[in-house]
Amino acid sequence: MAGKKETHQLKTEVQQMLDLIINSLYSHQEIFLRELISNASDAIDRLRFKAQLEPDILGEDTEFNIKIASDGIKNTLTVSDNGIGMTYDEIMENIGTIAKSGTAGFMEAIAHLNDKSVVSPELIGQFGVGFYSAFIVAEKVTLISRAADSETATCWTSTGDGTYTIEEAARDARGTTVILDLKKKEKSEPDFTDELTIRQIVKRHSDFVNYPIVMDVERDEPIPENEQLKDEAGKTIGKTSRKVMRETLNSMKAIWTKDKKDVSADEYEEFYKHLSHDWNAPMTHLHLKFEGTTEYDALLYIPSQAPFDLFNPDMKHGVHLYCKRIFIMDNCRELVPEYFRFIRGVVDAPDLNLNISREILQQDRLVRNIRRNLVKKIFEHLEAMKSETYMTFWNQFGQVLKSGIYTDPENRKKIADLARYRTTRTEDKLISFKDYLEHMQPDQKEIYYLTGDDMTALIDSPLLERLKEKGYEVLLMSDPVDEWVVQALDEYDGKPLKSAEKGDIDLPQVDAEKQNAYAPLFGFIKSKLQDKVKDVKPSIRLKDSLACLSGDSHDPSAYMEKLLKAAGRQPPQSKRVLELNPDHPALDYFRKLYEKDRNLPALTDYSELLLDMAVIGEGGKPENPARFSKLVGELMAEALK
Repeated sequence: MAGKKETHQLKTEVQQMLDLIINSLYSHQEIFLRELISNASDAIDRLRFKAQLEPDILGEDTEFNIKIASDGIKNTLTVSDNGIGMTYDEIMENIGTIAKSGTAGFMEAIAHLNDKSVVSPELIGQFGVGFYSAFIVAEKVTLISRAADSETATCWTSTGDGTYTIEEAARDARGTTVILDLKKKEKSEPDFTDELTIRQIVKRHSDFVNYPIVMDVERDEPIPENEQLKDEAGKTIGKTSRKVMRETLNSMKAIWTKDKKDVSADEYEEFYKHLSHDWNAPMTHLHLKFEGTTEYDALLYIPSQAPFDLFNPDMKHGVHLYCKRIFIMDNCRELVPEYFRFIRGVVDAPDLNLNISREILQQDRLVRNIRRNLVKKIFEHLEAMKSETYMTFWNQFGQVLKSGIYTDPENRKKIADLARYRTTRTEDKLISFKDYLEHMQPDQKEIYYLTGDDMTALIDSPLLERLKEKGYEVLLMSDPVDEWVVQALDEYDGKPLKSAEKGDIDLPQVDAEKQNAYAPLFGFIKSKLQDKVKDVKPSIRLKDSLACLSGDSHDPSAYMEKLLKAAGRQPPQSKRVLELNPDHPALDYFRKLYEKDRNLPALTDYSELLLDMAVIGEGGKPENPARFSKLVGELMAEALK
C-alpha cells in the first residue's frame, strides 16, 4: 500500500455501536482515557510475552512506558506506548470490523437492556470495544502504529461519521500512538488537556497499571543564587525558571504481591475496576498467599453483578495468569472451573514456565495444584459469607454455580450445600437442602421436587395437592440447569431426591373399590387417547383438581422435553400418564353418563377435554385451543341453563 491512502466504510454494526457509546456514555466521558491506557498496557504485555521467545524483538528499547501528552492550544490529547504495535492488516482486522472488535457481543448485550439509552461503562471494557470510547470526547481520532517486527507504520483516521482512512505513515519505533482532536468543551465539562484532570483520572482508574504512565509537565525550579539575574538597581529579576520534567502518574503497585494488611479497601476496589473494566465495586474479594513446596499469590474478586455475557459460550474467564509479575495470559480457563467463570482476578506463580502454552497448562502439575487450592478457598469463602451477602451472590450467580453439581462430581456435595431453592413452604424465601431436611415430616422418606419454567405454575401445580395436604415440602426448581442437577444429585445426606411428577410417590393409594368402579371408564378414556397418553389411572396426587399428567420414573420430565425442543433437539419418544381424581364430582358425573350410554359422542369430547385440562394445569398449551375453548363454552352454557 506504499503511499496509498484508502477510504473505507465502518461496518454497520460498528457504526451503530459507536453511536450508542457516544450518546449514552456522555456522563462518563473520562472512561475513554482508562480504555486507551488499558489498550496500551495490553500491547506492552503482548510484547513482553513475545520477547520470552524472541528476545531480539525488543532491540535497545527495553524501558516500557505509556506516555500522555496534551496541548491546550491545539486542544489535543495523545496516548502512546512502546508495545507490540500493529501492522496494516492487523489494524484493518481489529478496528472497524465486527469480527475482532467485540462489537457483536456488545450489541447483543445492548439488545437485552430495557433502556438502550443508558449503557453502563463496564460494557465498554467487557467487550473489548474500549478504543471507540475515544469518540465520546474526540471529533477526530488518529491512530499511528508500527509493529515490533516492521519497518513501516500505518495511520488510521476517522471522525466517527461512518468512514475511516488508512495509509502508510512514519513512526520512529515500534508501538502505537492515539491522537485525539478533542471536541469543544462546554463550561460544565472537564478539560482533558488539563494536567490536574489527567492526573485525577489516571489515579482513579489506572493507578495499578504495571507500566509507568508518564507525562511531561512544566515546573518552577529555584535558580541558584549565583546564577540569578539582577537589574541595574541590583534587584533580582527572577528566582525561579520553568522547566519541563517527566513525571510518573501511577503507583504501579502489584497489590497481589503485598501483605493483605498493607492494602486498603479503596486499593482493592480500584484494582478490581482496573482489572475487570467494571464500573461497580466488587461484591467481595479473596487475597491469598500459598507457601510451601510451591509458592504463588492470588487476588480473586466476585463481581457485584453478573456480566451480560455470563451465559454466552464464548464468554472469557476473568482470571489472568502472571509469572513474577510478567503477564502470561488472560482468559485462563485452567485455573478455575466453568461454574466459577464469573470470578475475576490475578494468579502469580513464580515457578511457572514463562513459555507455557494453553495445551501444556492442562497437564501441568503446578497449575492443577493451583486450581485445586483456589477452588477450595472459593468454597470456603462462599460458606463463610453472611446470609444477606450470600443471597445477593446466589441471585446473581446461583444458576451458574449449580451447573457444577452436574459437571464436577468431586465437589458435588459442596455445591449442593450452597444451593438455594424456593419451596411450597417458603415461597418468598430460598432455603438450602439442609434446611429442607430440618423441615421434613417424621414419616417422610424422600426429598420432593418439581421442575418447570414458571414459578407460579409450580406453586399451584395440581401434582402437589396431596403432598401439601400431607405436610410434605416440595423444592420448586425453575432454572433450566435444575434438570441436570437432579440427574446428577440423586440423594442428599442419605435422603433420595424424588420428582413429584414421576413414578409412584409415598402417599395413600386409591382404595380397591373405587379403582374397580372407575376401571371401565378409565379404559374407555385410554382407548380414545391411546395416541397421546401411555395410561389413564386414578390419581393419588390430586385433591381438588380433576386431572394431571405424570411420567414413569425414568421418563424425561415435561420441562426437560420443553427444553430439548427449544434447543432444536427431539426428546426421547415417551407418552405420559393421565391421572384423574376419583373424588372429583365431575368425574363421578362423567362415569354415570358413560354407564348410561357408552356410545354418546360427547364422551370422546370430554376425554379430550380432560387431557387438555391436565396440560393447562402444568402450564402447557392444548393441542387444539379453539376446540378446547368451544367445549368449555358449551359446558358453561349447559351448567348455567
